[in-house]
Amino acid sequence: MTGLVKAKKYDWKDSNLALFGSDTERNVKKESAMTEKAWKGAGEKVGLRIWRIVKFKANWPSEDYGSFYDGDSYIVLNTYKKDPNSEELDHDVHFWIGKHSTQDEYGTAAYKTVELDTYLDDKPVQHREVMDYESDRFKSYFKVMSKWKGGADSGFRRVEAKKYTPRLLHVFGEKNKVTVKEVKFKKEYLNDEDVFLIDLGLQIFQWNGDRSNKNERFEGGKYCNALRSERGGKPTVEVLDNAVTSDFPEELVDVFSDESEAGTKRPKDKTDSGSGYEKVLFRLSDASAQMTFEEVARGKEVTKSRLQSDDVFILDSGKHCFVWIGKGASEGEKRNGFCRAHTYLQGSQNPYQPVSVVEEGKETVEFHHAF
Repeated sequence: MTGLVKAKKYDWKDSNLALFGSDTERNVKKESAMTEKAWKGAGEKVGLRIWRIVKFKANWPSEDYGSFYDGDSYIVLNTYKKDPNSEELDHDVHFWIGKHSTQDEYGTAAYKTVELDTYLDDKPVQHREVMDYESDRFKSYFKVMSKWKGGADSGFRRVEAKKYTPRLLHVFGEKNKVTVKEVKFKKEYLNDEDVFLIDLGLQIFQWNGDRSNKNERFEGGKYCNALRSERGGKPTVEVLDNAVTSDFPEELVDVFSDESEAGTKRPKDKTDSGSGYEKVLFRLSDASAQMTFEEVARGKEVTKSRLQSDDVFILDSGKHCFVWIGKGASEGEKRNGFCRAHTYLQGSQNPYQPVSVVEEGKETVEFHHAF
């Protein structure tokens, strides 16, 4: 795994991601999808499948499910049964974009998502997920989500302590929703409420904040054991139970070179963004022989009664953007719904929120809750 990467905004400029759902993108043919060896067996049984875009031909190893690198993009397919008593299978397909993933990678992820959708006869619900802004549905697939700096090819199984760049991992969340995320290696992030893993390569400290919950401590411990196993059992692990910033452990004094005070800054969970945001509803229509995109309602005026089957509507809730495909929508409207939502979000208050495409009569629970 590489050293720390300077944070930057996602750069959508000239991204072929904007082609997702457009006429050009939708020219993906069934024959082409059927020849993609990576899709073999995809969606044939209940469960999760993940592909990484850098070396697309190989599936992402199942033991690494839930681990994502900010330099890569991924496709995640969840196959499930809405009705446990039925043999019919349903699917959600997500493309996940790492903060430092290249335009080619996340453009390919979008393209391949369309191809996988075609392979599965257009049945999946399609979603875009941006790192640190993932939807609740996406996060629900993993008991623990881990986000690493660098690309997967920079991961390692053999540790050479002198070459290892120290990492700080933030472990936070509640039952079944614990996230492990690499943050900047700063003392100021260590607080009394969470769990942190100070990974020095051949030495690992588990900081259990005095007010951290049992799920965070348990998952932190599991993660330490997994890291030791990856490295052939060489690292030592020291658990700092009920750690408090007011009595900073002597073991860590020499580990952090910065002069900041522990616990003065808490890593942000960006998925909380959108609270207090005024929702907006737009209509995409080519009824006038020209594709138009116009606002039809805002705030309390946004209701399901505004939706009309003849068109495509885009709902921006501030936390999740939905492309609603009416049963009578034209082919042009259907193909360009996602593309238009992506373009609109680039200039919105929350451009990185999840995007989901839902069809009339097949809406998701999240879509209904957005009103």
